[in-house]
Amino acid sequence: MLKKTLAALAIGSAVLAAGQVMAADYVIDKEGQHAFVDFKISHLGYSFITGTFKDLDGKFSFDAAKPEDAKIEVNVRTASVFTNHAERDKHITSKDFLDAGKFADAKFVSTSVKPTGKNADGKLTADVAGDLTLHGVTKPVVVKATFLGEGKDPWGGYRAGFEGTTSFNRQDFGKMMDLGPASNNVEMYISFEGVKAK
Repeated sequence: MLKKTLAALAIGSAVLAAGQVMAADYVIDKEGQHAFVDFKISHLGYSFITGTFKDLDGKFSFDAAKPEDAKIEVNVRTASVFTNHAERDKHITSKDFLDAGKFADAKFVSTSVKPTGKNADGKLTADVAGDLTLHGVTKPVVVKATFLGEGKDPWGGYRAGFEGTTSFNRQDFGKMMDLGPASNNVEMYISFEGVKAK
């Protein structure tokens, strides 16, 4: 009787283990310029300024069968801002705005992932909630994310890619130079692919 019970437990454990899907760990590919954190902000309400951060890294864990279990962390070097205007970039990194000398990094760390279905192209979508730390202040934000796909690459690796959008009021992240209410909202576009850790 004991042998039968142990055998049943062993079989049950094996079936259970086979049914469990483990999320894979990935490192964001920044070397191949396959990761972007872009922004758009109104200039005094008359036009827009767009830019990007050229230095970032991060990691994530993901399994398409259980997207709700995904986790992500992205780190951005604030001094790497680029708006195609050297003097403006210098001003943005000054104490008037990002104060990159004091706050060298901005970070996003997910706290939950809520699948929201599929888009018109049949891609998985989700609301990724997380904590954004910028200018020494941490606030919750939600990224509207899309899973773009996954598969093997030509170099023997395995990749997965995503994009997402979010927006926030920059004045929520510590006092910065006042440019009027039209220039407080920051729109962000994030796109990256990660290489599966070996």
